[in-house]
Amino acid sequence: MTKPFNVKIGINPISWMNDDLPSLGGETPLEVALSEGAQIGYRGFELGNKFPKEPQALRAVLARHGLECVSGWYSGHLANASVEDEIANVGPHLRLLAQNGAKVMIYGEVANAIQGRPDPLYKRPRFLNERQWQEYADKLTAFARYTLSQGVRLSYHHHMGAYVETAADVERLMTLTGDEVGLLFDSGHIAFAGGDPLAVLAQHIHRVSHVHCKDVRPAVIKLARNRNWSFLQAVINGAFTVPGDGAIDFGALLQLLYRHDYQGWLVVEAEQDPAVAPSYQYAEMGYRHLAELVQAVASGTRREAA
Repeated sequence: MTKPFNVKIGINPISWMNDDLPSLGGETPLEVALSEGAQIGYRGFELGNKFPKEPQALRAVLARHGLECVSGWYSGHLANASVEDEIANVGPHLRLLAQNGAKVMIYGEVANAIQGRPDPLYKRPRFLNERQWQEYADKLTAFARYTLSQGVRLSYHHHMGAYVETAADVERLMTLTGDEVGLLFDSGHIAFAGGDPLAVLAQHIHRVSHVHCKDVRPAVIKLARNRNWSFLQAVINGAFTVPGDGAIDFGALLQLLYRHDYQGWLVVEAEQDPAVAPSYQYAEMGYRHLAELVQAVASGTRREAA
C-alpha cells in the first residue's frame, strides 16, 4: 500500500505580473490571475503587490475564487538592520499571512541585493568573513524564532543577486542557523547559480519548509553569464520557465520530497515575459506537469532515479 503525497500545488502571480519589473504584465488585473489560476486547478496563490494588505480583505478576494493563501515574500534587511527593527517592520505582513492560514513566510534578503538593479550578477553582495556570516545567521535565527512564535515559519529564499545565492552559500547558512530557520528550496535559482538541484535538495531536505518549482533554460543562463547580464535581463531573455519546459528533472525532486515526507506547497514560480510566454498557457503547462508527477510518485508508477 502506497502512502499519500500530502502536497498542494500553488502558483505565484509572477506568471501574470512581475513586481520587480512592472512592465511585465503590469496591466493585468489581479482578478484575471486569480480566476485563471483557479480554472487551471491551482489550490492557492502566493501574494504580490496587487493583493489586499488587510487580512479580511485578502480573505474575501481569495474566497471568491476558492483559493488559499500560500505565503508571501517579505523583503528583509537583516544584513544591515537589527532584529528588533525587523520585528517591528514585519508586523503587518506577518499578521496578513497568519490570519489567512499561511504556515510559512518567504524571507528574501534585499539589503545590498542587485536582483532589481541593472548591475551584472557578479556584483552581488557577499559576506567577507566568518564573523559576518555568524552575525547574520544569529540575527536570522532570532528573527525566525519570533515569526515561529506567531505561528508562521520563516522560509529563507536563496536568490540570484543576493548574499545567499550558491549551493555553498546555502550550506553555510543552514550550518550556522538554528532549526527555526526553514529553507525555501528554489530549483531554478539554485540551477542558475550553478548548483545541482537534486543534490542541494538532498543535502538540506530536513530544513526544507517551502518549495518553488522553477525550470531553467541552460543556453540562456550561459549567455547571461558570458554577457554579464543583470538578473532582470536574464529574466526578460527567458532564463526561467515553468516545470516541464526546461532542463530540470522535477520527477526526481518530487520523489525525494515524497520519500522524506515533505508536506506543504509546490509553487510554480517562473519569472517570464507574458508577452512571450502567455500567462494561462504556461501556468497550465506547469500545473499539468507537476500534477502528473505528483500522481505518479504517490502511486508508485514513477521509479526513483538510479
